[in-house]
Amino acid sequence: MAGGIRNQPGGDDDLVENHEINVTPFIDVMLVLLIIFMVAAPLSTVDINVDLPVSNAPVSGRPDTPVWLTVGPDLALSLGNRAIAPGTLAAELAAATKGDLQTRIYLRADQAVAYGDLMEVMNSLRDSGYLKIALVGLDRASAPPAALAATP
Repeated sequence: MAGGIRNQPGGDDDLVENHEINVTPFIDVMLVLLIIFMVAAPLSTVDINVDLPVSNAPVSGRPDTPVWLTVGPDLALSLGNRAIAPGTLAAELAAATKGDLQTRIYLRADQAVAYGDLMEVMNSLRDSGYLKIALVGLDRASAPPAALAATP
């Protein structure tokens, strides 16, 4: 009998210990832990809301006349300081870059712009033939305190 105590032969009331290890409770505990981890692992990969406008990356050099495309909080597009209609983006970019599709487009977006809306603008740029897109953010040194408070 595993883990039990047996009487010694000869009628003596002294009990002899049995030195066998019962692994059944150990296996039960391991199976329960395995089930807990199998259930908990998919729950730990839930998406986390993040605020991405502030960057720690070193500031890179930019050309003399960069082409700025700005997406406002109301999803209005601006090329430089001029507001443009979303349907005329390709024509306005061709005029601003003189038709050079290798020109880097600096894309700025407000914090309130949803990620999907920003991806639509980037897809429009790609459809227009502009593949060099740089996302612009604030560096931590020059960011206003309100932007720093919003980021972890």
